[in-house]
Amino acid sequence: MTNFNITILGCGSAMPTTLHNPPSQLVDMNDKLFLIDCGEGTQLQMRRCKTRMSKLHSLFISHLHGDHVFGLPGLLSTLSLLGRTGDLNIYAHKEIDFLLNPILKHFVRNIDFKINLIPINPNGKQLIFENKSIKIYSFPLKHRIATSGFLFEEIKTQRHIIREMIDFYQVPIRQIQAIKYGGDFVTSDGTVIENALLTRPGISPRRYAYCSDTAFSPEIVPHIEGVDLLFHEATFAESEAARAKETYHSTARQAAEIAKLANVKKLIIGHFSSRYNELDKLLDEAKSVFPNTMLAKEGGVFNV
Repeated sequence: MTNFNITILGCGSAMPTTLHNPPSQLVDMNDKLFLIDCGEGTQLQMRRCKTRMSKLHSLFISHLHGDHVFGLPGLLSTLSLLGRTGDLNIYAHKEIDFLLNPILKHFVRNIDFKINLIPINPNGKQLIFENKSIKIYSFPLKHRIATSGFLFEEIKTQRHIIREMIDFYQVPIRQIQAIKYGGDFVTSDGTVIENALLTRPGISPRRYAYCSDTAFSPEIVPHIEGVDLLFHEATFAESEAARAKETYHSTARQAAEIAKLANVKKLIIGHFSSRYNELDKLLDEAKSVFPNTMLAKEGGVFNV
């Protein structure tokens, strides 16, 4: 089974603290690295986590609040200093032009790699990346400005051939591929050999969803239904529910309610307000609704 894990680079929120870095995560899928959000100091966190920056494939920016994008100048500069030459794709809302163009003009001149800005739709689900092994979708969240969540999904593998049965029924080689994709086999005398006798199921595709920043929003449930791992912001404790509503953020309990509604397997909560020096209260609130909840921590690695 190929790698599919999440490394937390930052799990804080807008106000800087000495406890947490601003939001950023690395998704390692099939030896490709995808960066979600890029708060201040992201490139330093990547160094601390011994990230092979040459493997960085693409960036995904959820929205254009500073705590999610202020690390871009430093990261782009670091990639240039490391001698990157391959294209870098940045998926974000189209307004990122206003941020990136001055940065490229004044701070990151003469870089040897091309930056491709790929706009995402803030209003609906969209397939934004696909190759032979993975698909990545964006979908709308509920925040003060246009904000998107991201869904990383393995492509379903072909069924596995049972060699003994293929030999027994003398299946021609030219028909093997169709059988891997679920087809039955018809013998020369017209007998139908069902696919279930000839194959075993392939490995179930794994899925990871990222939801930050967002108010409590059951509308996102169809987009994240049944994922293996969900990251959902939990900026506040339930005692600050009014503040959460006012700022279009979620409480830890609300994050757990979304996880329960979506029938996900595991939940990570993060994007913690600077008011919390201890996070046990947030974890306890979430676990009271969804027991399989974990805290995001800088440097933490979660397998999907």
